[in-house]
Amino acid sequence: MCIERLLSAATTTVLVCGFLFVGRAVHADTDRLSHAAGEPQNWLTHGGTYDEQRYSTLRSIDADNVAHLRLAWFYDLDTARGQESTPLEVDGTLYATTAWSKVVALDAANGKLLWSYDPHVPGPTGLKACCDVVNRGAAYDNGRIFLGTLDGRLIALDAKTGHELWSVVTVDQAKSYTITGAPRVVRGKVIIGNGGAEYGLRGYVSAYSAVSGKLIWRFYTVPGDPAAGPDHAASDNVLEKMRATWFGDYWKYGGGGTVWDAIVYDSALNQLYIGVGNGAPWNRRIRSEGKGDNLFLSSIVALNPDTGKYIWHYQETPGESWDFTASQQITLASIPVDGRPREVILHAPKNGFFYVIDRHTGALLSAEKFAPVNWASGIDKKTGRPIEADNARFTKGPFLATSGASGAHSWQPMAYSPATGLVYIPAQMVPFLYVDDGAFSYQGGLWNLGVDLSTPVPSRPADQAAMVKSQQGWLLAWNPVTQKEAWRVDHGAPWNGGVLATAGDLIFQGAVDKQLHAYRASDGRELWKYATQTAVIAPPITYRVKGEQYISVLAGNGGGYALAMPSFESAGPPPNGRVLVFKLDGGATLPPFNPVVAQPQTPRETWSAAIVEEGRKHYSRLCAGCHGFGTYSGGVIPDLRRSPVLLDKDAWNHVVIQGALKDAGMVSFAKYLSADEAESIRGYISSQAANLGSR
Repeated sequence: MCIERLLSAATTTVLVCGFLFVGRAVHADTDRLSHAAGEPQNWLTHGGTYDEQRYSTLRSIDADNVAHLRLAWFYDLDTARGQESTPLEVDGTLYATTAWSKVVALDAANGKLLWSYDPHVPGPTGLKACCDVVNRGAAYDNGRIFLGTLDGRLIALDAKTGHELWSVVTVDQAKSYTITGAPRVVRGKVIIGNGGAEYGLRGYVSAYSAVSGKLIWRFYTVPGDPAAGPDHAASDNVLEKMRATWFGDYWKYGGGGTVWDAIVYDSALNQLYIGVGNGAPWNRRIRSEGKGDNLFLSSIVALNPDTGKYIWHYQETPGESWDFTASQQITLASIPVDGRPREVILHAPKNGFFYVIDRHTGALLSAEKFAPVNWASGIDKKTGRPIEADNARFTKGPFLATSGASGAHSWQPMAYSPATGLVYIPAQMVPFLYVDDGAFSYQGGLWNLGVDLSTPVPSRPADQAAMVKSQQGWLLAWNPVTQKEAWRVDHGAPWNGGVLATAGDLIFQGAVDKQLHAYRASDGRELWKYATQTAVIAPPITYRVKGEQYISVLAGNGGGYALAMPSFESAGPPPNGRVLVFKLDGGATLPPFNPVVAQPQTPRETWSAAIVEEGRKHYSRLCAGCHGFGTYSGGVIPDLRRSPVLLDKDAWNHVVIQGALKDAGMVSFAKYLSADEAESIRGYISSQAANLGSR
């Protein structure tokens, strides 16, 4: 062979038998992404830049004039389901992914629809999504938009037209894999993970060619069945290292470890960092005979982006048993440590400790609590391991965690401002009662947690008020150098939006109070807010078109907490989600919205107390994750206590057993329920509706 190829960031040079040919490299435009900070008028990547600091140097909107910020335009979406997307803005076009994995391309200055794309995700896929049919964003590179779909496809679109260029299936679609996270483009490769650990799956991350969609490498985060031998994947060189930390027949339950959100490229070191999720089941007693660290659950793992080979890892929650994922946003920065600058990872995962980790080696530099968690008293600085509280693993009875599966910080992105040196975290405290499921039996297609979720929700108003008061949320300004709080803004409730920091000394964050807020970055003083008519959980971005700076965010409540956690207030259906865009002295206004709360439905039939209790247990196991624990729905998905279907046994059977609404996501549960068991659920919900009507 007389062919030699020389690669650089910008060109591919091919020497063929003495003749030199020079052309643009496949990953040439990725060099633009590496220098995204030099284009503050655009928002080219998921976190603004590869460092994912969610910080913009734009300052036309600042602390002095933000009071004049007004709505510039809005775009109505087609559903009230959760909106979690970080939009991209590239050269005057705004790209936003929406619920059910759809995409809209809008004129960034006026909101005109340029094109839209619907991947036609099958409605029954909704059952596979643990935490709503959301999508957190797309990726851009070299005139292409890349999208991960809820049913596990990775799709490339032409950025100008929305025309599909290629589509590949990245998962076994017969299993409950989903994709809700944003892809990342790194050196001509599209990196994508998946979700679904709650259902009993094995996690991995994959790299595909940005041009063709061909699989380049795959890294499994947990070991598979030892009898099956190697995976012939990039992770094979650490397979035995992983297996040594697992026990029993772990592979029968999948193991978990899905990479459902954080994927970050370090262009300075040419390393890729992935945040690995929870175990499957959650409960290590069931998953791994109660033993072992279970690598790489709840870890940050550094990989070679070109080959997928393992470089190093740091495990934040060894042998995790609480759904304490490390999937939360990974932020890269340079900060002083012991008097000298260090290239670090800043991480605030679910477990409630803020980690500063050396990017070169994965060594722990510091870790302190940023929220009042009680599962561990601290992190041993020598070993990097948590100092666990007695019975934290609920092996001696129930354990009430001050912050549980919802996390002290969930998926909502934080921001880091180099100007203030502070990290701004959507922090929260959501207590969770961990009870070992002594009757655990694996069921494919359903949650397999190993944790009993059937504890009754309080029915007395005083107890409900106490439960609500125990759940808190706040915007936390955290100093990563001193590992101390700088300031906070209390929101009163958890599940608030992601954060944007700007050089205008501003922090933007939406909240469950149905407002978009602007705070002074230095001290947290609120300077502006706007009524959005629905909760904002997505993170804002900023960009500039023709010299004018804009702030953009998606509004729309949803996600796992919003669907499942009890809402004791009477809530009507929310408005459809929207893309909201603001500028100084904008002239647009939202139309009025007056939610209508339907009356409770009370069937004429009566059910015995035993049947109602049976129905409660079935509801807790099968229905609560979407329709709300204890039937206390927040209204995003229909409140079953107010559904007319509740009034008629045949209509109820037609939906629950025969799947009449499967195309809307409400599939048949005939695989998991008999007709009599479905009827017991109707009896339980009817009793709850009667209680609601008597208030």
